[in-house]
Amino acid sequence: MTEPINLATKLSLFQDRWSPRIVAGFNGHDVMVVKAEGEFVWHSHPDTDDFFLVLQGDLTIELRDSEVRLGPGDLYIVPKGVEHRPVAHGEVHLLLIEPRGTPNTGDEATAAKKVPV
Repeated sequence: MTEPINLATKLSLFQDRWSPRIVAGFNGHDVMVVKAEGEFVWHSHPDTDDFFLVLQGDLTIELRDSEVRLGPGDLYIVPKGVEHRPVAHGEVHLLLIEPRGTPNTGDEATAAKKVPV
């Protein structure tokens, strides 16, 4: 990487919801931005934690026995194996970091294809 990455610029390049876009790689991890709106699916990741950093908007991460509310600048990590469902209240912009190749639904068959932006 020779130039800084502007996340707002990257987010302006697409409109799809719940479809992560890779902006960089970091020690075998994908650094991604995603636009979210409405409810995502209930899922878990058996082998990795799930990292969420809210850049814009309000996000609730529903857990089976509680929920976590996040706003701009808030970060939350869902421990591996914990079932959860992100719910975006309006348009939400997120920064995600996952081990390269991790499916966003926890299941390769139902996951969105991650592409560079």
